[in-house]
Amino acid sequence: MRIVLDTNVLVSALITPLGNPARILDLIRQNELSLCLDQRVIMEYEEVLSRPVFPFFEKDVDTVIDMLKENAEIVSSLPLIDRLPDPDDECFLEIALHGKVDALITGNLRHYPENLLAGVNVVTPKQFLDIWRKNRYRSAGSRLNR
Repeated sequence: MRIVLDTNVLVSALITPLGNPARILDLIRQNELSLCLDQRVIMEYEEVLSRPVFPFFEKDVDTVIDMLKENAEIVSSLPLIDRLPDPDDECFLEIALHGKVDALITGNLRHYPENLLAGVNVVTPKQFLDIWRKNRYRSAGSRLNR
């Protein structure tokens, strides 16, 4: 499955290593998910994870960013016609639209008003993992029935 990962999910994954966001990060690391991003997203990840408010070591941030870049698919996109409430979130929706992803995963659904999504599936980490598990189960079942 192809996804876009909002920065808040990445932060949550690093703060709570046994939570749903961390599970998503593990799936990216294991190449079970294809992360779509561009240079703007990489720069945002780096900037946010480097903020003094977070207890992350620079070396650990670099390791995570390097892993994401190695496992990511770079997507070119066009600017949105309609603006989102938070302009910093626009790059995620732009990539989701132009990358034709399965889901944009965020902890802030309210930042993505439904009338502006143009068919993009915006979900929480828990919602995404439920979808992923169902798809995986369905795929495994179809292989067993051959």
